[in-house]
Amino acid sequence: MSLVNVTNMAVLSNPSPFSSPLLFEITFECLQELTDDLEWKVLYVGSAESSKHDQVLDEILVGPVPVGINKFVLQADAPDRSCIPDSDLLGVTVLLVTCSYREQEFARVGYYVSNEYTVPYDAEVGPPKPLDVEKVQRTILADKPRVTRFPINWGDEQQEQQQTDTQQEQEQLNDDLIDENEEEEEEEEEDDESMDDDAEIDLDLDDMEPSHTQTQSLPNSTFQSPGKRQMISFRTPNLVTPGASGEEDGTHMEM
Repeated sequence: MSLVNVTNMAVLSNPSPFSSPLLFEITFECLQELTDDLEWKVLYVGSAESSKHDQVLDEILVGPVPVGINKFVLQADAPDRSCIPDSDLLGVTVLLVTCSYREQEFARVGYYVSNEYTVPYDAEVGPPKPLDVEKVQRTILADKPRVTRFPINWGDEQQEQQQTDTQQEQEQLNDDLIDENEEEEEEEEEDDESMDDDAEIDLDLDDMEPSHTQTQSLPNSTFQSPGKRQMISFRTPNLVTPGASGEEDGTHMEM
């Protein structure tokens, strides 16, 4: 189970000139106090042909992180134009925002980025060379992020959280069993009171006046007095087995 969940990421100042900084408003939830800081990183893919053109635009540490909902604005510098091949400056590329704990990446949010030249040019000839970066507009497809979560070892914090969850589940189970036992005892008391009301009543025949009504005897008849019957209800408590977090390695989902 992850102790930190990214709940929202908003791209600010979008679209914007290629040379302007990138701004992200990040909201995340921390389930338990962490002993170390969170490491956030912004990565720009300069070329699809080789990773040597990838650029780390910014890398910051956030902490100490309080328990609950947290929000901050992450600002990163624009990509270095000199590190991007001319053939890859325009078109579509990828921007990544990652979060790590103790050098373990557990969350990655990816965006497609479209870079367009704002000055009209002949499509057959192509844009002028060299390109004027000030005339390039950057548009991040903020409404279609790709979120990937990775399971990591949170250390003592994760173990303490699991112990707390297990203890809460056990306490809830014990409360349910106590409630069921109390209900069974109440039902048994009600049954005993009902049977006491139906107890046999002795009649003194000598004190009764003779009746003028003719009666007939029923030969070979047997009368059976109802005996007391105790009702015991056995119930099997619904045991809730805690399941997995539902997040697999490299699972992709829309945010």
